[in-house]
Amino acid sequence: MTAKQFKTNIGSQELLIETGIMAKQADGSVTVRYGDTIVLVTAVMDKSPREGLNFLPLTVEYQERTYAAGRIPGGFFKREGRPSEKEILSARLIDRPIRPLFPKGLRNSLQVVATVQSSDGENDPDILAVIGASMALSISNIPFSGPVGAVRVIYANGEYKAFPTYQEALEAELEMIIVASPKGVIMIEGGGKQVSKEIVEKAIEFGRSINESIITLQEQMIKEIGKQKLEPELNLISEELLMKVSDLTKGKFEKSLELDSKEDRQSYMNSLKDELASQLITEENEITEASITEALEELQKTFMRDLIIESGKRVDGRGFEDVRDIDSQVGVLPRTHGSGLFTRGQTQALAVVTLGTASDEQKVDALAGATTKNFMLHYNFPAFSVGETRPMRGPGRREIGHGALAEKALRPVMPSAEEFPYTVRIVSDILESNGSSSMASVCGGSLALMDAGAPIESPVSGIAMGLIVKGDKYKILTDIAGFEDHCGDMDFKVAGTAKGITAIQVDLKIAGITQQMISEILEQSQRAREFILGKMNETISQARESLSEYAPRITTLQIPVAKIGEVIGPSGKTIRKIIADTGVSIDINDEGRVMIASTDPASSEKAINCIKGLVEEPEIGRLYKGKITRIENFGAFVEILPNKNGLVHVSELSNEFVKNVSDAVSIGDEVVAKIVEIDNLGRVNLSIKQVSEDEKNSFKD
Repeated sequence: MTAKQFKTNIGSQELLIETGIMAKQADGSVTVRYGDTIVLVTAVMDKSPREGLNFLPLTVEYQERTYAAGRIPGGFFKREGRPSEKEILSARLIDRPIRPLFPKGLRNSLQVVATVQSSDGENDPDILAVIGASMALSISNIPFSGPVGAVRVIYANGEYKAFPTYQEALEAELEMIIVASPKGVIMIEGGGKQVSKEIVEKAIEFGRSINESIITLQEQMIKEIGKQKLEPELNLISEELLMKVSDLTKGKFEKSLELDSKEDRQSYMNSLKDELASQLITEENEITEASITEALEELQKTFMRDLIIESGKRVDGRGFEDVRDIDSQVGVLPRTHGSGLFTRGQTQALAVVTLGTASDEQKVDALAGATTKNFMLHYNFPAFSVGETRPMRGPGRREIGHGALAEKALRPVMPSAEEFPYTVRIVSDILESNGSSSMASVCGGSLALMDAGAPIESPVSGIAMGLIVKGDKYKILTDIAGFEDHCGDMDFKVAGTAKGITAIQVDLKIAGITQQMISEILEQSQRAREFILGKMNETISQARESLSEYAPRITTLQIPVAKIGEVIGPSGKTIRKIIADTGVSIDINDEGRVMIASTDPASSEKAINCIKGLVEEPEIGRLYKGKITRIENFGAFVEILPNKNGLVHVSELSNEFVKNVSDAVSIGDEVVAKIVEIDNLGRVNLSIKQVSEDEKNSFKD
């Protein structure tokens, strides 16, 4: 294929898609450029299906090469290592909108790889990677119902803008990623500073309009250079088996509705599967237990969807806007800095807050530059939460994604570093799961923050909304359970305060939803969020007045920048001595902000006095209490401040004549002296005899 270029102007710059130059052995390959940020995206599909699978074997990789920003990786090996959190989240960003657009039953292994080749430090490559994935798949021979457009939108100063820079996105009131197909919105990811649903709706509408031009550009490419699509073998359930299973299960799905719990319904369905297997599997046919399971799940899914659309009922008997029973507790763990246990139905999250110092901040080395984070939320999903067993390993991509969403929801209400100078880490351990554990983490995290005494602006709650579409009919479900998520068409998560939305994430299994649907979902979700907030507020509605006795108390001092070196000392000798003598933790930034952390107030006070003494400037006429450190024939030296001595001339030692200095004072004596002179070289002259008895008596340490 000869090189082809396609371009359009979006935002402040040109979006350029090019193919036919790089990675020509891939089934589809494009480079996407915006500014000087360039991403290569490839798509490849195996020629034969994989046996024994009941899912689409799609993997998506997103890689940021450090050469893209003109840097060499740190560390011993000097090459890129395991994916960063940014790379994992970007890979998920690509995966989520394209996965629903492959044919049902496709079992050929697929891989999409996005490689950031150039980064200008201004434009985030993740959006370019989504566009590139759509384009690489669309012009290839891989069956794919694209294209899709993707755009990052911000709302700032009353205006919406597409393709913002890193800095613009950081300062905006709302930042959203909108991915759309020709049929409507297919994915949303975003966060806001407590913005109204009207602002969110308009941002989505603005993003859709931008995506129309991106889709038009891709359609032009498909028309000119798109390959003929393959027709691979699809692993579909045979109609004959579906009919047999349907005949044998008449009336039995209805019986599962009489059971109260997820476990009872699952046990019933397992026994039904065993019953069908004994009736249908013979040596003469090719029916397997796996095929029976697939047929049973397909019929159960159809039954659930028809029940909702045609009968207006949900599997667990709730109304469409009903939220499951809620229970919330705080202070459940006695030695942690803050804890919250949030239970909604059969989903339970234990959120625990730990308060640290500036030295606990996370250092993030990204293409856009090195940064630090003083607020983190880590999400864990152990197998026991769903009654299963599996090896305990590090967090998977799903766990990292759910944690990032919950962190995004809570970050806007966190106090500033000046107001609350702590590094804050929340860990959300999911103890039970039956739908929307990420939103339970938001609620639990909000409770735990207040229990820890973190002065958050407002409590935050979250809800997951579902959707069932059948023809021109649809139903919106509030607080979807796990089975409704599995069988439904949408997972629409919204988190926020009473004032507005802080985070939103939408994933679809259909080709898109309309603006009208989005408006209805946001309206219905707001009522649910307000209901949950009310329940949470019954437990705790604002931060505790004091921190846990086990949390460090941080005292902040501001010292002159010129004095930072004196506090640190040569090779850190001075500050290490203060830490060793007092047992506190001390952090100093480049602006002279000193943070002293300790659980012992007396230790903090001692360290504060040491630092104040190091940076204090002597004043003429001021009294100081110090020790005699050296004696000479002409006088005695007194340490009035740490590492700061003054001279008491022999004539100023006493009102009486002093022949020998050692007759009046000795090394180690504590004396009260007054500064009488500071010469032009900064030398301090003191007097003991000019200190009156009243001044001595009234002097305080």
